[in-house]
Amino acid sequence: MAEYIENLNAYITHMKIKQTYISRKTGINTSTLSRILNESREVNISEMEKITQALGKKAEFFMNEEFTLPAYPQDDAHKVVFYAGEPTKRQEEFALHLLEMLDNAEEVLGAKGRFMMTTGE
Repeated sequence: MAEYIENLNAYITHMKIKQTYISRKTGINTSTLSRILNESREVNISEMEKITQALGKKAEFFMNEEFTLPAYPQDDAHKVVFYAGEPTKRQEEFALHLLEMLDNAEEVLGAKGRFMMTTGE
């Protein structure tokens, strides 16, 4: 189990996933989850399944001796990253459209503010 926990912790850290997120998705109390991740409490099979499901993986993924962390797009500002696995093409397109909309909203609101300042409203 130590290998599972070690790989799980590496993945959580690498993907910047909060323990509170995992706790909410699994129903495992945050203090219990913390003890599991710190190896001060043994993880049972049911908890392993819940944790790995919440992360969009299978338990075998974290038990592999040849465990490698997935690539994480550090420099791509418009890359959409989901906590629970890879997004579908539709989810990624939707998220990119949402980001574009937010960029445009910021420009519109900024222009409105500048206009109101020049008209004295």
